[in-house]
Amino acid sequence: MTTNLRTVNVTRYVTPLREGGSLPAIAEADDDFLYVLKFRGAGQGIKSLIAELIGGELARIAGLKVPEIVFANLDEAFGRTEPDEEIQDLLKFSIGLNLALHYLQGAITYDPAVHKADSLLASKIVWLDCLLMNVDRSYRNTNMLMWHNELWLIDHGASLYFHHNWKGWKEYAVRPFEQVKDHVLLAHANDLEKIDETMKQLLTTEKVSGIVDMLPDEWLQSAFEEPVKDVREVYRSFLSTRIASSTIFIKHAIDAGKQLI
Repeated sequence: MTTNLRTVNVTRYVTPLREGGSLPAIAEADDDFLYVLKFRGAGQGIKSLIAELIGGELARIAGLKVPEIVFANLDEAFGRTEPDEEIQDLLKFSIGLNLALHYLQGAITYDPAVHKADSLLASKIVWLDCLLMNVDRSYRNTNMLMWHNELWLIDHGASLYFHHNWKGWKEYAVRPFEQVKDHVLLAHANDLEKIDETMKQLLTTEKVSGIVDMLPDEWLQSAFEEPVKDVREVYRSFLSTRIASSTIFIKHAIDAGKQLI
C-alpha cells in the first residue's frame, strides 16, 4: 500500500463533538497536536472513513483547503477510564486504525449570510461535491469552516454513498447529483462550465489512483466481502468514470441553480 498520510497514536480523549450520529471527538496525539478524530466504530463505520479520506485528498489536489488528514491509531487500553458508557463502547469498537483531521483552533462555522464565496471557489466546491455525491453541504449543515479568513472544507464522510449499494456502482457513476439543489454554495457557483476542464486536469487518473492506494488494506477487508484489489479497482473505476462524465452532473447542477433565481 502506498501512503502519503502520517500515522499518529492517540494519547488523550479530550471531548466529544456531539454533532450528527458519528460522535467524532477532539483528541490529542503523540505529536502533541489536537485532532478531530473520526471513529471506525461509529455510524457508517469504515466506509465513512474511506469517503472522508478520498473526499478530503481529492479536495486538496483540487487546490481547496482541507485540514491535514492523518491515520490515528487507537490502543486497546485507551477507553478503559472513560466514564460514559456510549463513548466507552465507541472506543472499544474503534481499536486500531482510525482517521483524524487537524483541529483548527478558533475556526468558526461558515455562515452564508455572513461569509461570501466568490464564484470560482463556489463552483470548484460544488463541482467536487457533485463528483463525490456529497449530501452534507447544505444550509442546515455546511461542513465548512472559516479559519484565518479562509474557507476550509471538513467532513466528507457522507460522500460516495454508492459503496453502501456496491453492485450498482456503474449506474451511480453516470448519474446526476440530485441533492445539489440543496447545496449551500449553488447560488454562487456561476462558473461550473469554466471550472470543469480545470478540475479534470487536476484530478488525473494517476492522482485518483494514488489516493485510492492510500486506503488501508485492513479497512477494505473489514468493510467489504470482495478481495481488496477488486475493491480498489471499483473505487478507481467509479471516480474515473464520473470525472470523465462530468458534463452530466454539471448540466444538472446548472439547471438546479437556475431554479434558485
